[in-house]
Amino acid sequence: MAPNTHMIAVTVNGETRRVPENTAIAHLVRMLELDPLKVAVECNRHVVPRSTLETVTLSEGDVLEIVHFVGGG
Repeated sequence: MAPNTHMIAVTVNGETRRVPENTAIAHLVRMLELDPLKVAVECNRHVVPRSTLETVTLSEGDVLEIVHFVGGG
């Protein structure tokens, strides 16, 4: 992270996190050690299409719900 990076607060699954400004949702998902191809993301009560996770960036105060898929049998 660059020394002058501006940090913003977002809420992920009820927990406040600080991330660099303009972080893409896919990058946040990877920071959480999840695979962007195996999650469903809702941002501010709107489902974010998986095809746009790399381009949709976070803003101060965004509220996200991230659900990851787990295989099993």
